[in-house]
Amino acid sequence: MREKELRIALVCYGGVSLAVYMHGVTKEVLKIAEASRAFRDGMPPPPGSPGAYHRLLSAIARHGHTRLRVIPDILSGTSAGGMNAIFLAEALLTGRSLDTLTHLWLDCADSDVLLAPEARPGHRFSKAWAQPLVEWTLRRPGNAVSRTVAPETREEVRTKLSRLMRSRWFAPPFSGPGFSRLIDDALNSMRELPPGPPLIPARHPLDLFVTATDFRGYRAPLRVNSPSGATEVEHRLPIAFRAYGGDEELAARAELVLAARATASFPGAFPPLEVAEIDALVADRWFEWPGRERFLRRIMPHHVRAGDIESVALIDGAVLVGAPFAEAIKALENRPASREVDRRFVYVDPRPDDRFGDLRADMRPIGFFSAIFGSLSSIPREQPIRDDLERIARHSADALRIRGIVDALRPEVESTVDRLLGRTLFLDRPTASRLTKWRQRAQQEAAVQAGFAFHSYAQAKFAGILDGIAHLVRRAIDIDPPSHDDVVASLSRYLDAQGLATLSSPGGGAKEAAIMFFRTHDIGFRIRRLRMLVRRLAPGDIGDELDPEAREAARDAIYRCLALYTRLEQTEEMGKDFAKVAGRIMVAPEEVLTALAEQRDLKATDPRVDALLADALAPLPRDQRRQLLLTYLGYPFYDIATLPLLGARGMDEFDPVKVDRISPEDAATIRPGGAPATLRGIEFYNFGAFFSRAYRENDYLWGRLHGAERLIDIAASTLGIEGPVPPDEIEAIKREAFLAILEEERAARLCAAGLVEKLEQEVRERLR
Repeated sequence: MREKELRIALVCYGGVSLAVYMHGVTKEVLKIAEASRAFRDGMPPPPGSPGAYHRLLSAIARHGHTRLRVIPDILSGTSAGGMNAIFLAEALLTGRSLDTLTHLWLDCADSDVLLAPEARPGHRFSKAWAQPLVEWTLRRPGNAVSRTVAPETREEVRTKLSRLMRSRWFAPPFSGPGFSRLIDDALNSMRELPPGPPLIPARHPLDLFVTATDFRGYRAPLRVNSPSGATEVEHRLPIAFRAYGGDEELAARAELVLAARATASFPGAFPPLEVAEIDALVADRWFEWPGRERFLRRIMPHHVRAGDIESVALIDGAVLVGAPFAEAIKALENRPASREVDRRFVYVDPRPDDRFGDLRADMRPIGFFSAIFGSLSSIPREQPIRDDLERIARHSADALRIRGIVDALRPEVESTVDRLLGRTLFLDRPTASRLTKWRQRAQQEAAVQAGFAFHSYAQAKFAGILDGIAHLVRRAIDIDPPSHDDVVASLSRYLDAQGLATLSSPGGGAKEAAIMFFRTHDIGFRIRRLRMLVRRLAPGDIGDELDPEAREAARDAIYRCLALYTRLEQTEEMGKDFAKVAGRIMVAPEEVLTALAEQRDLKATDPRVDALLADALAPLPRDQRRQLLLTYLGYPFYDIATLPLLGARGMDEFDPVKVDRISPEDAATIRPGGAPATLRGIEFYNFGAFFSRAYRENDYLWGRLHGAERLIDIAASTLGIEGPVPPDEIEAIKREAFLAILEEERAARLCAAGLVEKLEQEVRERLR
């Protein structure tokens, strides 16, 4: 059975009250991960929607001969979407339920609950002089409530808006400390639940990124020719967390509260977050904040150096970064893989149909105030994601282009290697020692035959190695590391002094010092070579000529080899003292290189890999075994041709990344029509759910239903044309998931029974 991982990088938008819908979606992401764990462990289908996902994974195994594991391992969010990402990360790591966050959204995401005590009207006649103005605003012909709110909830919305409008003026109406306490209540309640089996594989990284906006900002240097000290004010503030499968918690409680409170501080509604607010929460609730100074130095190093940390004011991350793709894209680098990976970027966009509400539909000339407020609020918050998606598309296009180059080179490379080694005794019977000797001979021959081209190739390899070491060192330092360029410069100065200013030998090929450096530190080359070998075993290549059982056994062995190398790119594998050594990179780069060489010990790892490969190739038919050997031994020729085209990435980024969206527009199985037909929080400029619990319940349920539908589609699409699950079976699985969700919510009794029954009837009528 083929082993495959569907790895999800989830991006949660901001969306004001539509965050309740996004919570429903993230709950299903957790549920499919639970089902995947149960399926992998051979457990029976779990109750609820995980049972339907378990059935889907069984169908994928049956039709596509593929054991699929679903791992959401990169989470990125902004505004209230950042809150959803934080709680989902904690749940994935610990196996706990998201129900406490459900209670927070349904019970507390209400304007009456969020109002600051000191801002509440003392009685119904508070600010009596303003009452006529409030009534006129809320009931005048064509007012916003009448235009954007359903008739059955207009009175509820008007009543709550009246209280909001008669609260304190010229100050945020909602309580910042109150919001922090609500977040802490939900997080603490979640941590008091008994943990379940973790949903992240042991030692596999889980990356979380939320964005905040540093209102006052800090001076960041600009790289310009002159003047040398040019700076600009930087306001973007990403807050990153990394944990590993097996860790007991994502981060300290206070740090997660700070991140959630900061990213969701909607301007004007909540006061900006200051660190003192979290300190007061910690003191008031008698819990500890271990590592406070370390955390603040890590996320706000400039302010710590300037000594103005107490004056930092953080507001909603969506002010500048409405779609936080960039940090999630960076997290793709150097992730371990022990089996085939289908990487997906999945973004949750509750309302892609109309991100500016009535502003686009209103074709009247843009007035003075609408132009000002639109430029200050709507446009930055709703910036398009086209740039990020085009960046991913370019990456995928490069991958396909390089595949074409490799395919065109294959006949010539195989002919060259065959001339070099084809008459070698026992070539068709490789052993570990023979593979070691043959690949070293082929590598040197490739360097010699490359001629003048070898110098640019060697420089690209060298630069890639230094880039990889710099990334590793900066991750190890964690708190205020030197810049990437400074780390590379320090390494380069030392290596130049060791005779590596030039890498080519006058007679052709690499000089001896360069050969030793590459053998000691070039993990990237080894990983690229093995990934190319895996691709040759895929359908459409040699894989079609092999018995499926033999093919998958060979693929599995190659992925075990890959795991031996990819784990060495993780900081945690470098030993407990590496962080201290990494901190000396600017004064003693030789210590870092020595520590890396000792911890990685590639001299011992390479023979293990050769032995695994020799065992994996032995059972294959002679012709296919020979083709794979020619690919493995000839890889230096491919690498010389392709690495200078892609720089340090090389063929390590050979596989395209796919992007999927989850939104009401994409989930029409139950009810077509997108957000206008399903969501209520879109009313009153996407604030609607803050004024009505009925709206929150509706959007939460639709979030779960839409999330289930799209996750089933996404998981099923991993098979491609390789024995896809029949459409009627997919529809039956969706029906099972929908009904299981509604039954689960009926039992939980958090949503109105009439709403659940209405949706259940609709599901049964649409999916008979």
